[in-house]
Amino acid sequence: MKNKIVLNCIKRMVLLGIVGFTTQIHAEVLVILPETGPMARAGLSIKQGILSTYQMGNNNIPLKFVNSDQKSIKLILKQDVNKKTQMIIGPLARPDVEALIKLKPKVPVLALNEVYPSYKNVWQYSLSKNDDALALLDYVHRDHVSKLYVVREKGAENESINFLNALFLNYRGEVDPVDEMPKLRAKNEGVLLLGSNEWLSSLKKLKKKNIYTQAIAVSEKKALPKGMKFCDVPALYIAEWKDVVRAYKDKPNSLPYQRLYAFGGDAWHIAEHFVLQPKVKNLTFNGRTGKIRIDGNRVERIPQCFERSKSNLVAL
Repeated sequence: MKNKIVLNCIKRMVLLGIVGFTTQIHAEVLVILPETGPMARAGLSIKQGILSTYQMGNNNIPLKFVNSDQKSIKLILKQDVNKKTQMIIGPLARPDVEALIKLKPKVPVLALNEVYPSYKNVWQYSLSKNDDALALLDYVHRDHVSKLYVVREKGAENESINFLNALFLNYRGEVDPVDEMPKLRAKNEGVLLLGSNEWLSSLKKLKKKNIYTQAIAVSEKKALPKGMKFCDVPALYIAEWKDVVRAYKDKPNSLPYQRLYAFGGDAWHIAEHFVLQPKVKNLTFNGRTGKIRIDGNRVERIPQCFERSKSNLVAL
């Protein structure tokens, strides 16, 4: 009798194992990205980043990619979400994220942009300029800079407007927008230079202390001025993430799209975690795009900051 009971228990355990295995294999992740149209290059770069990270893993969760170009989010959810869908990655465009939130999806979603409305089942993750600005301001405060001059490249002001807005909202010191580099600066004064790499290189007699810039000024062709600090996606400068290196080798691209390779890689890492551990809502890891913290349905990204030394970049 005891042997029969034990045998039945073993059968039930084996059956449960098979069911669990089958559930994992059949759990599907739907990825909604633009693969044609004006946002195609960005969408395809994120897709490349997702696939490179996915291929280096061992979980084999089925992926289903859907082109969001010229398709309504409502139609995509109706046609492509089914009983197997355990997670959605995307969409990318802000109007699409807003439309998705209004639909109140039952399936957990990792949206790839940030908008004002929110919903409990939607995590919003992006490469926000606000994140870059906040990380840089942390080092401005550490340098005991209480007054920050801001010099912007003429004709390229639109490139830095979001970064500048984040600065005005969060900087605790005095901000002084000026047209030209100040000739004299006190010890507690710094300069934020917002413009292209070529413009930065054209500035003469630039002091090496308390100078800062935005990540878009970084160029593969010419190094930043010595002493300059900025914050960016760490995977571009630290060869720790093989999947990002692989994505670049498969499809070499400029820095803005390399950032999207890293972005796609972290997006997959987050989605995979929630598929495999749906009850665990908190997550912290050092990712390709910075330190990621998820508490509830909020995704916080802290970029890595760097300083240009005599010969290379130093992680701060």
